[in-house]
Amino acid sequence: MTYFIAPYPYRMARRMARLAADCTPASGFTLAVNVREDEDAFTLSALVPGLKAEDLNIQILENLVTIEGEFKQDENEYLLRELPHGPFRRTLRFSTPIQADQAEARIRDGVLTLRLPKAESARPKSIKINAK
Repeated sequence: MTYFIAPYPYRMARRMARLAADCTPASGFTLAVNVREDEDAFTLSALVPGLKAEDLNIQILENLVTIEGEFKQDENEYLLRELPHGPFRRTLRFSTPIQADQAEARIRDGVLTLRLPKAESARPKSIKINAK
């Protein structure tokens, strides 16, 4: 006979309860994102199922990007509800300033993709060395 002894048996239950409380419609939830950095731009991806371009508000200020929106709620009762619902807001601070006038956003198949070009002053520059 094998016994499994867990030092904190209710740790996972408390963690799941805390996560469930954070995802209530009153407090909203955190939009999960993937961020990739290239030489001249950042690329941000987020899952936004069922949302259209007019349902989102994206703001860029220097190195700060804010994404706001709301998943519509229906009046049906569910036995289990795991899909996102209610308002959300996500603010990301990048290491370098972003050129807001050249940023591009698109939604395709429920995936939001933002291309955020770095400011000219933040891009790497190469310097030629003259040999004598």
